[in-house]
This record gives sequence, structure tokens and C-alpha cells, in this order.
Amino acid sequence: MKQYIGHALKGLAMGAANVIPGVSGGTIAFITGIYERLINSVKSFDLSVIKLLLSGQWKAFVEKTDFYFLFSILLGVAISIVSLAKVLELAFVNYETLTLAFFFGLIIASILGVGKQIGVFNVINIIFLLIGTAIAVAIAFLPPAEPDSSFLYLIVCGAVAISSMILPGLSGSYVLLLMGNYVLVMQGISSFNFAILVPIAIGCIVGLVLFARLLSYLFKNFQDATVSLLTGFVAGSLVIIWPWKITQYMALESGKEKATGYDWYFPEMDNNFLIALGLMVIGFLLVWGIEKSAGTNN
Repeated sequence: MKQYIGHALKGLAMGAANVIPGVSGGTIAFITGIYERLINSVKSFDLSVIKLLLSGQWKAFVEKTDFYFLFSILLGVAISIVSLAKVLELAFVNYETLTLAFFFGLIIASILGVGKQIGVFNVINIIFLLIGTAIAVAIAFLPPAEPDSSFLYLIVCGAVAISSMILPGLSGSYVLLLMGNYVLVMQGISSFNFAILVPIAIGCIVGLVLFARLLSYLFKNFQDATVSLLTGFVAGSLVIIWPWKITQYMALESGKEKATGYDWYFPEMDNNFLIALGLMVIGFLLVWGIEKSAGTNN
């Protein structure tokens, strides 16, 4: 029971990360030592698993899917997302710079946690590291799209977002932001709007099962190159969540404004900067502590 409580707490951390644009729940899974196990558990869901479940072979179903582990993780993620969605929405509205500063510290520590799992630093792995960094940085310069609540588009959003969420360093929430539906989804979660949640859930299930198979294959056959690429994603995501930036807007004919990008700048050395710096340190120490704890347990 104790180990499942621990898994649920890691799920809570993953859920909290997943609702923050620029922060990846996959990063938390990676540095706490459950990433590959989580991917393999999700990948195990296929037609044979459905047959086991329908025929009442519960023990075989549990063993094949690592069910209790997966259930503990997903329970923690669900509780965290539902309980924190509104809180984090308010935090971004009222304390965006400080909130991003805290998660900037998390990501810096995550780079060290993910990067040290690269077995050998050769030319190929360094190239994959740079490719991952370039992709994450390029994503930061993409302009956000307009909100779209159509059923099929929400399914696509769910599939793309969940695939991003399980990649360390590539934030599913930020992808939702780019696709124009981050606020819409957060509002849907906080108000339990099933017209939004149902298609998102369908997309998440489809995307998670299919993408987990790809990641499992890559880990099995190209582990160092895959870890190098993921480390690059984590490093590049620092650009996405740099706390000091101004959102650029474009006026539309309807009278509304559309976010088109960001202007990054360096802050003044004042009290607000010192508070933000302190939150960065706290974020760094939090992830470092989780990583040390995970290393001790492993």
C-alpha cells in the first residue's frame, strides 16, 4: 500500500505540472524514475487486454497492464488537475511572473535529472540533444491559435496534448495554448463541462495508447538517443516559460485581440526579482529533492 501512495503522490506532481503551460508531467515522471514503467503500462492496453477483462481474468489483466501502479498514477494526476486547475488559473492571472519563476527552477533541475541518464555522450547523442532543444525553442515562437470548441478539434487537441504531456520537457498545456484551447479546457475542467471534457478524453485515450507504443519502441531500441532528444526538449522548454516576457497581441475585426507571440526581456534587480529568484531556488530544490528520493528508493 505504501508504494501505491508514493505513486499517487508522483501522479499529483505530474498533474500539477500538466496544467502549467511550459511544464511537462513527463519530466516529473522521468526524474522520479517511473517514466519507462508508465509508458510500458500504457502500451500494454490492446485487444488481448480487453479480452482478459471481458472474460473475467482479473489477475491476468492486472499483471499484464501493471494496473495498480497505473491506477495510482492516474488517480493522483486526476485529483491534481481537478483541484489545481482553478488555483493555477488564478495564479497565472494574478502572479504570472512569480508562478513561471517557480517552474523555471523546476525545469533547470529537471535538465540535470534527465540529462544524467544519458549513457554515453557521443556525437550522435549530442546531435539528438541539439535537435530536441531546437524543436522546443521553435515551439516557443509559434503564435497561439484561436479557440475552437468543435467536437473533432477537441479530440485532436486531446490527442496532441496527451502525447506532449508524456514527453519530458514538452508541455501538453503549452501545446493546448498554441492550439488556442488552453483556457477553454481549463474552464471545462473547473466547471465539469462534459461537452468539452468528453472529446478531450477521447483524444487523450487514443493519443496516449498510440504514442506510448512509439516511445516504448524508441526506449527499447535507441535508449541513449531518445534520452538525449528528451533532454533537449527539457532544455529548450526554458525559453517557453521564461518568466519575464510581454505577450504581443493583434487586433481583430471583431474588436477582440489575438495573442501572436512574446517579447522576452531581462528584469530589473529589484524586490520582485529577488522574490522570483527565491521561488526559482525553491523550485530547483523541490525537483532535486524528489530526484534524490527517487534515486534512494531505486
